[in-house]
Amino acid sequence: MTLRRDPSDIAGRSPTGERRRFVGALVALGAGALLPAAQLFAQGKPFITRPIPSSGEALPVVGLGSWITFNVGNDRVARDSCAEVMRGFFDAGGRMIDSSPMYGSSQDVIGYGLQKLGKPPRAFSADKVWISSGSGGRAQIEKSRERWGVARFDLVAVHNLLSWQQHLPTLFAMKAAGQIRYVGVTTSEGRRHQEIEEIMRRQPLDFVQVSYSAVERDVEARILPLARDRGIAVVINRPFREGTLIRSVKRQPLPPWASEADCANWAEFLLKFIVSHPAILCAIPATTSVAHVRENMGACLGRLPDEAMRRRMSAHIDQL
Repeated sequence: MTLRRDPSDIAGRSPTGERRRFVGALVALGAGALLPAAQLFAQGKPFITRPIPSSGEALPVVGLGSWITFNVGNDRVARDSCAEVMRGFFDAGGRMIDSSPMYGSSQDVIGYGLQKLGKPPRAFSADKVWISSGSGGRAQIEKSRERWGVARFDLVAVHNLLSWQQHLPTLFAMKAAGQIRYVGVTTSEGRRHQEIEEIMRRQPLDFVQVSYSAVERDVEARILPLARDRGIAVVINRPFREGTLIRSVKRQPLPPWASEADCANWAEFLLKFIVSHPAILCAIPATTSVAHVRENMGACLGRLPDEAMRRRMSAHIDQL
């Protein structure tokens, strides 16, 4: 398959889990009455979630990324459009939204959307520290928190391992003080996998974020098994390779056997391949489209592929 980079539109989809566990978790958060989950469960399919290993808290297997797509500046129409994407995400059961100081105006746009939507209590805020100065980490995190308009972040990760030696002690101290709930590290660069593996072995991380897709499977060899052994939640970025992968496969018909894993479209196919790996907590596709975010959330419904189906899916993608 020949893929051409085109970041103009990053399609995305989300969540996973079993109905009783998911609704129970939301009720515990005081948000059960706000989720129109009945619309999803009326289809007769379970809603798929996975537990965060360090706490047992359940999250849907699809989240929402914001790189490129939410970097719209002060354009009011574009901000309102992003808020509608967020509305569609939450209405379909979504929780985790991911951003970074690196993503331009994305944090402000998320804050605008959360405010417009009445600050949904089920939102799981995931952000990053991205500054070379170790002493500047706390100030940057506080500025990011103000942009989101949240009382505290659920997760803060060191973005692309920048100055991780200085930032991780700060994040662990903030977690101990109740200022954040979880700590992680991220990379989207395969050349950093050896370094991130060493950090995973030596540091008490809650989360790690890496790139993984049906055509980019390097992390299967060492990172994903290590995460399972260490009890670290894995979040997947670039599940559609910034949109190039899904645009490429959409030129071909969806194989009829995809229905065996309740995949109704290519977005579900690609996302279910990812989140069916037992080490993965969720994937965080980004999108500018309400239709796409609803489509992506369909990956949280129904059956997940077993190992034999996963092999069939990856072989099929390799042949396209």
